[in-house]
Amino acid sequence: MKVSIIIPVYNAEKYLRQCLDSLVNQTLDDYEIILINDGSKDSSEAIIQEYKARFPERINAVTVENGGQGRARNIGMELARGEYLGFVDSDDWVAEDMFESMYLAAVESDADICVCDAVECHEDGSRTYLPMSACEEPARMTTAVWNKLFKKSTLGHLRFPEGLWYEDLAFVIKALFSSGEPARLSRGLYFYRVGQVSTMNNNNARKNLNIISIVDGLKDFLIPQGLREEFETVLVEHLLLDTINRVSAQSAPDREQVIKEIRDYARENIPALRSSRAFKKQNVKRKVIILLNYYGLHDFSSFLFKIKNKKKCAREA
Repeated sequence: MKVSIIIPVYNAEKYLRQCLDSLVNQTLDDYEIILINDGSKDSSEAIIQEYKARFPERINAVTVENGGQGRARNIGMELARGEYLGFVDSDDWVAEDMFESMYLAAVESDADICVCDAVECHEDGSRTYLPMSACEEPARMTTAVWNKLFKKSTLGHLRFPEGLWYEDLAFVIKALFSSGEPARLSRGLYFYRVGQVSTMNNNNARKNLNIISIVDGLKDFLIPQGLREEFETVLVEHLLLDTINRVSAQSAPDREQVIKEIRDYARENIPALRSSRAFKKQNVKRKVIILLNYYGLHDFSSFLFKIKNKKKCAREA
């Protein structure tokens, strides 16, 4: 079998049909769809069984107690029979030739990983093209798992951390640094829905501290390989830029304490930020935000970040 497509499902009744319609109609001739119902409390299970009855040769579905997205994906990986593995979120959808195009690109270049572009789909109907395949530096590549195809044999025993947020970060960084040059498709084949509540944009500030455990594991993975700069790049981009800004936008009562713990971890591991090559290679606007977060001025950083996003939305309108 060429490709196994793994989809964790949790309370996805609103969007699940669109997701599954895009998957059962793939142009690839030899693939399977693995659905892991992660303890959904809505009608997701009924929808899964409907599609399984319609496409019994294509769909493998299992139901488990709720254990989080990382665990659900790991269960799917154990069931997978494909040469390559793909991952789709149950509220998104894909182009009908996504997996055929990615599989052919990976095979033709003998690549362990194939990366494609994506399209960000907003609630108001607007769309933003995300040129995710353009980044050539592994430590700066998007750590979303859903725009990539992975050769199963290369992954070996690599699995997603369970019970933690930022599981994609751990999995993708380790996969990228355990593989050769990825194949790249500069086509928007994955349609990523934004705007609804998810694990990463709710008001649970403390769960963001999971990133410290995730990054600590990456430190143990990267530093022994002599990849200090790459580790610092992960710190700069994922702690000092993304995570602190995400928590700054929340109203949780423990917001300040969470930001302090994340900032302290980053400062402990990069005591001289301005001298770090990981910092120097950022553009000017990102440097300003990173510096403000590094020195505890995250409220001002958050203000600048909002202005930047407003200007971006105005350009796209």
